[in-house]
Amino acid sequence: MSFSADTFRSGTATGGRAVIDHRLERLALINDYRRGRLRRDQLCDAHPELIRAAKNLGTPSSVLCPICEEVNLVLVTYVFGPRLPSHGRCVATKADLDQYNDRSDDLDAYVVEACINCRWHHLLRVLPVGGSRSGRKIAPGTSETAP
Repeated sequence: MSFSADTFRSGTATGGRAVIDHRLERLALINDYRRGRLRRDQLCDAHPELIRAAKNLGTPSSVLCPICEEVNLVLVTYVFGPRLPSHGRCVATKADLDQYNDRSDDLDAYVVEACINCRWHHLLRVLPVGGSRSGRKIAPGTSETAP
């Protein structure tokens, strides 16, 4: 399951945590591939666990894979932080994310896009999760956003 940046309240100038967006880096990689500066095998090397998570737990998007241009990408969200395994936890439902968002620990949700056909993958954004004592809560009506 994936969530948009609007799902979370943005950080404030007084020390709040902000969303980190990696779409410009994504665009640069895609442009380098299309110009012949990168080979497909340099980009399409997703870990088998990520592909498994994409197939079983990911949220389908309406964005066509920029590399193989055959299937739509799948978004997978992982949560990392204190008292979680070093490999993080894959978030499959909104209820799972709500559980992490209610924690007082500051956690990070990593939204990754993956192609189950050619194994392209890219980190799209990092979203702040948790820290509920500071008043951060998920806004109602979460939705997926395409890059």
